[in-house]
Amino acid sequence: MKDASANADAKRLAGETAAELVKSGMVVGLGTGSTVAWTIKRLGVRVKEESLQFLGVPTSFQAENLAIASGITLTTLNVHPALDLAIDGADQVDSSLFVIKGGGAAHTREKVVACSAQRFVIVADESKYVEKLTGPVPVEVLPFAAKLVERRLKALGGVPVLRQGLRKDGPVITDNGNFVMDVDFGAIEEPEALAARLCGIPGIVEHGIFDNLDELYLTRAGGVEIIKRRV
Repeated sequence: MKDASANADAKRLAGETAAELVKSGMVVGLGTGSTVAWTIKRLGVRVKEESLQFLGVPTSFQAENLAIASGITLTTLNVHPALDLAIDGADQVDSSLFVIKGGGAAHTREKVVACSAQRFVIVADESKYVEKLTGPVPVEVLPFAAKLVERRLKALGGVPVLRQGLRKDGPVITDNGNFVMDVDFGAIEEPEALAARLCGIPGIVEHGIFDNLDELYLTRAGGVEIIKRRV
């Protein structure tokens, strides 16, 4: 119980610290997940207490609902295609700042938003930081292409598992109406090369390897360490 409480505190610290990056006049991508949820809640407090004025672009229905409940004014990429900042969480981040995302099955929209932003920031607790990526890579797949994708993923050395719903029979369906496969590649020595191979498989809408992270806000020993990508 104590470890769970400490982990929750770490997530809150990382999320709330990153919320201070937002300035009035910005258009900001709002990510999905338990850590960035604290960012969104803190931004809602700043809107009320500091008269902070900014526009948010949510990456999922979950993020959208939380932002609305927090009093944040929303917009879309169609209206504001270039974002000042995107803040999101992660499943894993390695020492070279490659990221695995998609535990919430929102990685396609998360990647579109992240790539639309001038600055992409991840908030995470220390348990997410690893020397090499080892977690399963979420892959969003067109249902029509599921069997082809499965064969191609196995040919790459992956072990794909179709993600199943928790409170429904059958597979998880993304906000875009697609399936998600979680693919175990073991330790990923070359994430950039693997990402390129995944992009070449017909029927994959998007994969969960992100290579465009600018800054990591990482909680360590009660504080937040800011790790920037080396230029």
